[in-house]
Amino acid sequence: MDVVRVALLGIVGVLTGLLVKSGKQEYGILLGIAVSVLIFSHAGAYLGQMKEAVSAFGNRLSGSGEYLGILFKVVGITWLSEFCAGLCRDAGFSSIAAQVELFGKTAVLLAGMPVFLSLVETIAGFMS
Repeated sequence: MDVVRVALLGIVGVLTGLLVKSGKQEYGILLGIAVSVLIFSHAGAYLGQMKEAVSAFGNRLSGSGEYLGILFKVVGITWLSEFCAGLCRDAGFSSIAAQVELFGKTAVLLAGMPVFLSLVETIAGFMS
Protein backbone atom coordinates (compact mmCIF):
# COMPACT_ATOMS: atom_id res chain seq x y z
CA MET A 1 0.00 0.00 0.00
CA ASP A 2 2.92 2.33 0.68
CA VAL A 3 4.21 1.81 -2.85
CA VAL A 4 0.90 3.00 -4.29
CA ARG A 5 0.94 6.01 -1.95
CA VAL A 6 4.47 6.96 -2.99
CA ALA A 7 3.66 6.48 -6.68
CA LEU A 8 0.60 8.70 -6.37
CA LEU A 9 2.62 11.28 -4.46
CA GLY A 10 5.15 11.30 -7.29
CA ILE A 11 2.50 11.65 -9.99
CA VAL A 12 0.66 14.42 -8.12
CA GLY A 13 3.97 16.18 -7.46
CA VAL A 14 4.97 16.07 -11.11
CA LEU A 15 1.58 17.28 -12.35
CA THR A 16 1.44 20.06 -9.78
CA GLY A 17 5.02 21.01 -10.59
CA LEU A 18 4.18 21.25 -14.27
CA LEU A 19 1.23 23.51 -13.52
CA VAL A 20 3.22 25.74 -11.20
CA LYS A 21 6.32 25.81 -13.42
CA SER A 22 4.49 27.66 -16.16
CA GLY A 23 3.91 30.62 -13.81
CA LYS A 24 6.85 30.72 -11.42
CA GLN A 25 9.64 28.30 -12.17
CA GLU A 26 11.17 28.70 -8.69
CA TYR A 27 8.05 27.35 -7.04
CA GLY A 28 8.08 24.34 -9.33
CA ILE A 29 11.64 23.54 -8.28
CA LEU A 30 10.80 23.94 -4.60
CA LEU A 31 7.76 21.71 -5.01
CA GLY A 32 9.90 19.08 -6.73
CA ILE A 33 12.43 19.19 -3.90
CA ALA A 34 9.68 18.85 -1.28
CA VAL A 35 8.11 15.85 -3.02
CA SER A 36 11.54 14.27 -3.46
CA VAL A 37 12.29 14.66 0.24
CA LEU A 38 8.96 13.06 1.17
CA ILE A 39 9.57 10.09 -1.11
CA PHE A 40 13.15 9.76 0.13
CA SER A 41 11.92 9.69 3.74
CA HIS A 42 9.59 6.81 2.86
CA ALA A 43 12.53 4.97 1.29
CA GLY A 44 14.58 5.65 4.42
CA ALA A 45 11.91 4.01 6.55
CA TYR A 46 12.14 0.89 4.41
CA LEU A 47 15.92 0.98 4.69
CA GLY A 48 15.58 0.95 8.48
CA GLN A 49 13.36 -2.14 8.31
CA MET A 50 15.81 -3.80 5.93
CA LYS A 51 18.70 -3.03 8.27
CA GLU A 52 16.91 -4.74 11.17
CA ALA A 53 16.22 -7.84 9.07
CA VAL A 54 19.76 -8.11 7.74
CA SER A 55 21.22 -7.44 11.19
CA ALA A 56 19.13 -10.26 12.64
CA PHE A 57 20.48 -12.50 9.89
CA GLY A 58 24.02 -11.24 10.46
CA ASN A 59 23.87 -12.10 14.16
CA ARG A 60 23.66 -15.75 13.18
CA LEU A 61 26.88 -15.51 11.17
CA SER A 62 30.16 -15.15 12.99
CA GLY A 63 32.26 -12.05 12.32
CA SER A 64 29.91 -10.46 9.81
CA GLY A 65 28.87 -7.49 11.93
CA GLU A 66 31.70 -5.31 10.72
CA TYR A 67 31.01 -6.08 7.07
CA LEU A 68 27.27 -5.50 7.44
CA GLY A 69 27.99 -2.11 8.97
CA ILE A 70 30.20 -1.24 6.02
CA LEU A 71 27.51 -2.45 3.62
CA PHE A 72 24.86 -0.21 5.17
CA LYS A 73 27.23 2.74 5.26
CA VAL A 74 28.02 2.33 1.57
CA VAL A 75 24.35 1.96 0.61
CA GLY A 76 23.46 5.05 2.64
CA ILE A 77 26.23 7.10 1.06
CA THR A 78 25.17 5.98 -2.40
CA TRP A 79 21.50 6.76 -1.89
CA LEU A 80 22.15 10.12 -0.32
CA SER A 81 24.65 11.27 -2.93
CA GLU A 82 22.41 10.16 -5.81
CA PHE A 83 19.42 11.88 -4.21
CA CYS A 84 21.31 15.14 -3.71
CA ALA A 85 22.80 15.00 -7.20
CA GLY A 86 19.35 14.46 -8.68
CA LEU A 87 17.99 17.47 -6.82
CA CYS A 88 20.89 19.60 -8.01
CA ARG A 89 20.34 18.48 -11.61
CA ASP A 90 16.61 19.23 -11.41
CA ALA A 91 17.41 22.71 -10.13
CA GLY A 92 19.75 23.26 -13.09
CA PHE A 93 23.07 22.93 -11.27
CA SER A 94 24.62 19.98 -13.08
CA SER A 95 28.19 20.98 -12.17
CA ILE A 96 27.32 20.83 -8.45
CA ALA A 97 25.58 17.49 -9.05
CA ALA A 98 28.75 16.11 -10.62
CA GLN A 99 30.79 17.22 -7.61
CA VAL A 100 28.30 15.63 -5.20
CA GLU A 101 28.54 12.37 -7.16
CA LEU A 102 32.34 12.54 -7.12
CA PHE A 103 32.36 13.06 -3.37
CA GLY A 104 29.92 10.16 -2.94
CA LYS A 105 32.15 7.85 -4.97
CA THR A 106 35.18 8.89 -2.95
CA ALA A 107 33.30 8.34 0.32
CA VAL A 108 32.22 4.85 -0.82
CA LEU A 109 35.82 4.02 -1.68
CA LEU A 110 36.98 5.20 1.72
CA ALA A 111 34.20 3.34 3.55
CA GLY A 112 35.08 0.12 1.73
CA MET A 113 38.78 0.37 2.52
CA PRO A 114 38.63 -2.00 5.55
CA VAL A 115 37.24 -4.74 3.30
CA PHE A 116 40.07 -4.20 0.82
CA LEU A 117 42.69 -4.24 3.58
CA SER A 118 41.21 -7.46 4.98
CA LEU A 119 41.43 -9.01 1.53
CA VAL A 120 45.06 -7.96 1.15
CA GLU A 121 45.89 -9.43 4.58
CA THR A 122 44.22 -12.71 3.63
CA ILE A 123 46.12 -12.91 0.36
CA ALA A 124 49.38 -12.08 2.15
CA GLY A 125 48.64 -14.84 4.66
CA PHE A 126 48.22 -17.36 1.86
CA MET A 127 51.46 -16.32 0.22
CA SER A 128 53.62 -16.68 3.32
